[in-house]
Amino acid sequence: MNVLIIGSGGREHAIAWKLSQSKKLTKLYSAPGNPGMAKLGPTAAIDISDNEAVVKFAVDKNIGLVVVGPEDPLAAGLVDALEAAGIKAFGPSKDAARLEADKDFSKKMMRANSIPTAEFHSFENFEDAKDYIATRDTGLVVKACGLAKGKGVYVCDEPSEAINAAEEIMENKIFGEAGEKIIVEERLSGPEVSILALVDGRNIYVLETSQDHKPIGEGDTGPNTGGMGAYSPANIVDEKLMDRIIGEILVPTVNGLNMAGAPFRGVLYAGLMLTKVGPKVLEYNVRMGDPETQPILMRLKTDLLEVMLAVCEGRLENVNLQWDKRPSVCVVISSGGYPGEYEKGKKITGISRAEAMEDVKVFHAGTKIQDGDLVTAGGRVLGVTALGENIEAAREKAYAAAEQINFEGAYFRNDIAMKALK
Repeated sequence: MNVLIIGSGGREHAIAWKLSQSKKLTKLYSAPGNPGMAKLGPTAAIDISDNEAVVKFAVDKNIGLVVVGPEDPLAAGLVDALEAAGIKAFGPSKDAARLEADKDFSKKMMRANSIPTAEFHSFENFEDAKDYIATRDTGLVVKACGLAKGKGVYVCDEPSEAINAAEEIMENKIFGEAGEKIIVEERLSGPEVSILALVDGRNIYVLETSQDHKPIGEGDTGPNTGGMGAYSPANIVDEKLMDRIIGEILVPTVNGLNMAGAPFRGVLYAGLMLTKVGPKVLEYNVRMGDPETQPILMRLKTDLLEVMLAVCEGRLENVNLQWDKRPSVCVVISSGGYPGEYEKGKKITGISRAEAMEDVKVFHAGTKIQDGDLVTAGGRVLGVTALGENIEAAREKAYAAAEQINFEGAYFRNDIAMKALK
């Protein structure tokens, strides 16, 4: 079977790497792909926001399955367009993708289905938001309702900070159309965990757990990023807690979408906070997380292509995933200045040295070839991922590999997965 992967980040490289190991695979295409993905099969310079162009390419190349990595094409209905052309696509429909693309829809769906989440109010103009925030006397969270590349969330210690955040989003339009509506919600406290589950419309299969590290600075300080690293499994989630997460969050979410006429197929991601009264939903994603995908897929032993086809065909009850019992750690190397302004085009060296280490894989997230050299092309540049006998060993290996890689301004947090050791 020929397979096409949509996207160009670390998540997509990890998916491509795992799919490339399938006995069912004939040829692996990626659009637009990246230099890491280019080593696994041809890349195509097609506009992934143009559904018609993607469908035409898939037809021309006799593609049997399209795997949609990022959220924007899902929100734009790419899966619907592909399925209308008779092409299998891994990912949710446009209606189901609203779970991530529209936080107001998401929060109201949770409220309607008694899914535990923070109390919230939504606003379509700044003055109303400001008046409401001014009545509060505790910390708040302000979120752009639309898609903002994982950066549209402000965790505020004081109401004055929340007013500033609302003004930045709604008046200064730093996230464009994504900030035309905002959510203001109570600030929860507790450790965070990422739960990813395969869903075929009826059945749910929870993947191995992981924990992301969103803020740029060590000790979870500074502004939020798309994710500076992750590890798997997250030992904070035991069997009893997982049963509760499935029963109180995942099952009612899938049922709620079915009742809304938007059955979900693909990977459902629930970003949770483990509060004193139990797990609560911070956000949903409608695709695999980045960088959580990297350590999770490092541990997956089962043929990923078989699994994705089972999801598309509603056969998830027949799937039994096998996992490497060893934990894995992913350390993201970013451009200096990220998540603010940063320079591109910095020459990257040392990846081959890093990958020469046993059980280490370097996933490309923001790279390109320029004048024959591999250079930086994004905020998050590489995801250095390693397996180890325990979390400490995986950490040491990932950091030893990261130290082999150099480019001007390279930055990474030094405390990824330390939470697991504590």
